[in-house]
Amino acid sequence: MSPSREGPEAAAVPGTGRIPCDLVIRNASSLCLVPPGKQAAAGVPDLGVISRGALAARRGQVVWAGPDSEASAVLVPEAGCESIDASGCTVTPGLIDAHAHLPFHGSRAGEFSLRLKGVSYLEILKAGGGIMSTVRATSQASDEVLLEGGLSTLDRMLRSGVTTVETKSGYGLSADGELRLLRLMRKMGEVSPVETVSTFLGAHAVPPEYKGKPELYVEVVLEEMLPAVKQLGLAEFCDIFCEPGVFDIDQSRQVLMRAKELGLAAKIHADEMSWSGGAELAAEVGAVSADHLLFASERGLRAMGEAGTTAVLLPVTVLSLLGDAVDVRHCRDQARLVRQAGVKVAVGTDYNPGTAPSSSVQLAMSLACRIFGLSVEEALAAATHGAACALGRGDRLGSLLPGYQADAAGFEATGYEDIPYRLDGVQVRFVVKRGKVVFRSR
Repeated sequence: MSPSREGPEAAAVPGTGRIPCDLVIRNASSLCLVPPGKQAAAGVPDLGVISRGALAARRGQVVWAGPDSEASAVLVPEAGCESIDASGCTVTPGLIDAHAHLPFHGSRAGEFSLRLKGVSYLEILKAGGGIMSTVRATSQASDEVLLEGGLSTLDRMLRSGVTTVETKSGYGLSADGELRLLRLMRKMGEVSPVETVSTFLGAHAVPPEYKGKPELYVEVVLEEMLPAVKQLGLAEFCDIFCEPGVFDIDQSRQVLMRAKELGLAAKIHADEMSWSGGAELAAEVGAVSADHLLFASERGLRAMGEAGTTAVLLPVTVLSLLGDAVDVRHCRDQARLVRQAGVKVAVGTDYNPGTAPSSSVQLAMSLACRIFGLSVEEALAAATHGAACALGRGDRLGSLLPGYQADAAGFEATGYEDIPYRLDGVQVRFVVKRGKVVFRSR
């Protein structure tokens, strides 16, 4: 395949027409390039699959992809070039988790038991549990414990094919607590080979001391937290839990507009438990993504499509919310509305100790097919280039076309269909990040 985003790194050796490389992946049973493209209202996305494919990178960027039979004639391996035999593997862009809450401490298994008995998520939150339970446990844990737990999670994700993760704060709910978590997130990104994208979520819940007075806590977010986050350069995005009983639409608008004034891009937890106008607000403020969207309106989704806001589906969380108002039919209807609105789709884990205690993007892909009715092609695109778009990185991550960052995963499967098919996950043979091998199983 000829480079479609050819740049200096893909330049051919003068007089030869051959392309130098410092990493080459050969003999892949299937190579999925996942070309960028607008989410289709109907039909199967083109994953750009090459049977028995090969991929080459140089200085961290993809420089060539095509049939393995052409690789020797096209490529010029440089001294020290690393070669990977991907026989029996499906190679895809590195998986991307577009929504994860990390780091945190503590378990909420007791709340799981309560929900099974019919107690709602918002009822638990109002009683001082839920997010507040994790806030208390996290505040009592040392930096070392939180960092170790976060790095352990990133390592687990890496071994399952993940190369980029959005990490959200939100378990501090005070200026000091939120800044502490954001600093730990930055440290995690410095230590782990997994690329981390930091999101400030100080408006995750209303702390007990502001019970009944959320507007006063919003003032703290606006006047203390956001300026400090910006000054210290600790986050790229600002998110808020826009939901009746948490933060209303006006409060959410205030926070997101202030964040944008300070140079942070907007994200939003929107329409998760009920309609709140979150999708409409996401479009209004030009949010990069709106997440959950279980009760988003057609009008809001159409506005998101026009604004270029990505929809992040979180099917692991849906398992905790299934009941009278949320069932598989409802979720599939919502996914259909998203498609019809022409909205780009991403998938994330929503990894958190309450409603989504799973860090497996592979599981999220699998459940996206089973719950939201995504095709296997849609699920893979949503966990790669769609997720990259949800992080504002669709121009450099989530695809293996020439010019994109060389992030790739080799799955022990001869076809990409196996990845969302297997509920227990597909074994990963190798992971490449920025053109370097960062994990091998053998």
